[in-house]
Amino acid sequence: MARRLTILALALFTLFGSNPLLADPTSIEIGEGRKLVAERCGACHGTLRGQISPHDSAPPFEEVVKLYPPESLAEALAEGISVGHPDMPTFEFSPEEIERIIAHLKSLE
Repeated sequence: MARRLTILALALFTLFGSNPLLADPTSIEIGEGRKLVAERCGACHGTLRGQISPHDSAPPFEEVVKLYPPESLAEALAEGISVGHPDMPTFEFSPEEIERIIAHLKSLE
């Protein structure tokens, strides 16, 4: 019986790649950050690696992280980013959202 359970567990691991109950919290933050920036920033910025920005004046985030270390953006994200292209809206994010955004930005470095 134990051998069957082990084989079943190995088969499931092979099929799904990992145990979602043991998922790395950082990967969860990256996924949540990716979703957040896609919703709030994706209309203008390329938010994924290799993605071109829809707005000509908005740099893709892959380029932003080359200019600014992601951790250095925390304060601007909390207080509202007011620089960028002329028609960029001001956004303010909660501390939890900032952690998620920074985790995603780090994944683009």
